Amino acid sequence: MSNQKVNIVTLGCSKNLVDSEHLLKQFEANGFEVMHDSNKPSDVVIINTCGFILDAKEESISMIMDYVDAKERGLVKKVYVMGCLSARYKDDLISEIPEVDRFFGKFDFDAIINELGVQKRKDLLFDRHLTTPSHFAYLKIAEGCNRTCAFCAIPQFTGNYKSVSIEDLVAEAEKLASQGVKELLLIAQELTSYGLDIYKEKKLPELIDRLSAIEGIEWIRLHYAYPSQFPVELLQVMRNNPKVCKYLDIPFQHVSDHVLSDMRRNVSGQQTRELINLIRSEVPGIALRTTLLVGFPGETEDDFHQLIEFVKEMKFDRLGVFPYSHEDDTYAAKKYSDDIPQEIKQARADKLMAVQQTISEEIAASKVGRTLKVLIDRKEGEYYVGRTEFDSPEVDGEVLISTSKRLKKGTFYNVRITSSDMFDLFGEVE
Repeated sequence: MSNQKVNIVTLGCSKNLVDSEHLLKQFEANGFEVMHDSNKPSDVVIINTCGFILDAKEESISMIMDYVDAKERGLVKKVYVMGCLSARYKDDLISEIPEVDRFFGKFDFDAIINELGVQKRKDLLFDRHLTTPSHFAYLKIAEGCNRTCAFCAIPQFTGNYKSVSIEDLVAEAEKLASQGVKELLLIAQELTSYGLDIYKEKKLPELIDRLSAIEGIEWIRLHYAYPSQFPVELLQVMRNNPKVCKYLDIPFQHVSDHVLSDMRRNVSGQQTRELINLIRSEVPGIALRTTLLVGFPGETEDDFHQLIEFVKEMKFDRLGVFPYSHEDDTYAAKKYSDDIPQEIKQARADKLMAVQQTISEEIAASKVGRTLKVLIDRKEGEYYVGRTEFDSPEVDGEVLISTSKRLKKGTFYNVRITSSDMFDLFGEVE
């Protein structure tokens, strides 16, 4: 077994990445040579798929077919498929792509390990083979979702919300810190319900306090909060705990009352504005990232105009926009006609992003002259590239530092911002 090479290809979100990292560690501990997202020949490739939206599904199918072709050319011996797409469409995939050696569900980790002839190492349950730079890691605090948003199919293949215990998360975070991780990015389908299922009350503030006590952890970043029933006690923790980044990823999706109602978001436009104002008043200087969905069935020009004005008014630090598409077996797909042409959806998305572009440039320019704490991620050409507490890896802007000094990756530096462009900042180490 020790000579076998296993390549795991991860598609989709950071939650899938965490699953891949746990599997990689199990194979590595059992003597396999492990690779991640590699183009090199391997004995086994495991494709961890995404099944969230149409583009993601198409990317997953394309990747499967690429590796089926690689198998036929003798570059790969076995092709396995796991993850969300496999869980959602397993029977169809077995029928349509019989060249795949076996399809697994999203959580069939034991079966995947056993398929390769080894047993799970229970002593490594909290260990991971990191695929990110060694100074930051994603920490998945829960799986599944109890929300019933009309457009979302995720609960169909992830099931109900399942929190990981505080003790297990602390144990995993301690392992990560011992490997040199300084930044934890907390992820879940939505963070704000954490603890309800196992503790009968929301426990995210307590979890953050426990994690921040771990030696070596310096930044804790929060991704994917939910606006309805937001735990306002979390804001005090974010304000007072110096290890918690002043950063929150909270998808609002829309602001029109009737669109929010049809989406089954359980929040109004006015409540959305009040929550944003509360967050900003309780945590001064916080950076807000959000996601908006345009072209939902029945979205009128007036609804879209409300969304434009909302973005102009709220001036989000980061914004992502997605055109709506029907997803199989969702409430929206069953109840509503997909009545807005694709070209109109795309035009609305483009217009929103054009508005955001101006806002992003203004926010970046406002940081010029300030000195910010920056974590160095890598060296790229003539620049060292890092991030402030207001920037999450891969999805947000970066700080580019040109210096004759030798900077160390994974280390914090005070950087004076000298200029900016649409997305990034430029600075000098003080």
